[in-house]
Amino acid sequence: MWSVHRQVIVLFLLLAPVLTPAGSWRATAVGVNWGTSSSHPLPSAKVVSGLLQSNNITSVKLFDADPSVLESLSGSRINVVVGIPNNMLSVLNSSKKAAASWVHDNITRYFPNGGLEGGVRIEYIAVGDEPFLLSYAQQFYPFIVGAAINIQLALVNAKLADKVKIIVPCSSDVYQSNFSLPSTAHFRDDLNTTMFQLLSFLRIHRSPFVIDINPFLSFQQNKNLSIDYFLFQSSAHHLSDGHNRYKNFLDSSIDALVTSLTKAGFGDMEIMIGRIGWPTDGSANSTAGVAQSFMQALVEHLKNKVGTPLRPKRPVVETYIFSLLDEDQRDITTGNYERHLGIFTFDGQAKYIVDLGQGSKKLANAQNVEYLSSRWCVVNNNKDLSNASASAVNACTDADCTALSSGGSCFKLGWPANISYAFNSYYQQHDQGAESCDFDGLGLLTTVDPSIDDCMFALALRTSFSTSLRGLGMLFWCAIVSSFLLFDMVKENFILDAVF
Repeated sequence: MWSVHRQVIVLFLLLAPVLTPAGSWRATAVGVNWGTSSSHPLPSAKVVSGLLQSNNITSVKLFDADPSVLESLSGSRINVVVGIPNNMLSVLNSSKKAAASWVHDNITRYFPNGGLEGGVRIEYIAVGDEPFLLSYAQQFYPFIVGAAINIQLALVNAKLADKVKIIVPCSSDVYQSNFSLPSTAHFRDDLNTTMFQLLSFLRIHRSPFVIDINPFLSFQQNKNLSIDYFLFQSSAHHLSDGHNRYKNFLDSSIDALVTSLTKAGFGDMEIMIGRIGWPTDGSANSTAGVAQSFMQALVEHLKNKVGTPLRPKRPVVETYIFSLLDEDQRDITTGNYERHLGIFTFDGQAKYIVDLGQGSKKLANAQNVEYLSSRWCVVNNNKDLSNASASAVNACTDADCTALSSGGSCFKLGWPANISYAFNSYYQQHDQGAESCDFDGLGLLTTVDPSIDDCMFALALRTSFSTSLRGLGMLFWCAIVSSFLLFDMVKENFILDAVF
């Protein structure tokens, strides 16, 4: 197998003549992340027509290449980032054939000349999703740059290298700083070699560095910084760093990255924000009101194009809000709020007011949403409830109960109403199956909505889509492309002997 260093050298020699001048950046363009980690996702067609187009959202970032999603975007004229999940990096690094197959199946066929009427306006391929995250240790390090190189080569062969750029979204823990001062920031020491290779690749292909910023997590971790600093409030205490003063967390985060890039020798690289947002549930200070304050101030700040102290009047090239919809199956290792970062609820209803491109109008909601029957599962108060709490805990291991978290919208329900919330969450997740409201006889079906104030007892969406089928599809694709590995490894060793 190639070493990454040898791959970089050979690819640069092969591809340098075909590189085109950098295109014009859509400075300060604001798009949204569209994730599908939901047990009952809103149908893709309703998302595109009801949410994206109706609200004049012109850019969307995906985390995979789901065919139903890409097909729904055909002819929409929405700019698209197609994602490659981390679990595919190894095979794409190991096999050029696998990379070529992926590009053919997920990029080429969706261009106007690929057979799909109207085509999909694919601008970027996101290779991996925060592959350098500290909690992942170094499991993806050996594959990232190699996968990017093989995808780039496949784009060249498909004559799409001048139309689609490669990016690698990075978490903000790729750099470290002292006391949150941007001037002290630098890339983590364990990333030195891999980061240099990645930055070299991005520079030669004129791709931006993509950083994911999590202001809510940083707020939780930095008790010395007020919430006003994160919400762009004029009353916030400014952060002084030498001659520079920072009025908000976003500017200091960007300049920490600028400093890190400069110290690595890539200070001229453009920056894109891959995701940024604020939750509305699942924790203290995660409400629709606070999220609205953050989002409105963020959008206004981006529109002003003021840049940062280190890059005045040079704003980030694009920003993708995280996220479009709530997702009840997102990983909650970082916090229970992770499932409540949507601008819209899981069923496409706007939580607050923010200008995503629709101007002064309110956000348009998804229309004609189909729900399961108006039935909820609650605890039967006429039963012995001594074991009810244990049943609720079991229900929450398989269903989403994050709204019951401290500070969440359902935290104040009290017992046994919180038991009912857990029971109903499980019942809806399992498509209202009769057996899913049993709980050893403690469950009771009702047609009266048990929602209280802001604590909503949800009804699941009626959908034929299956998250398990999507997972099986991904495994099937990986199994197919894995068949290329043995042939490629033998062939590459032969070629390398000739080249070197």
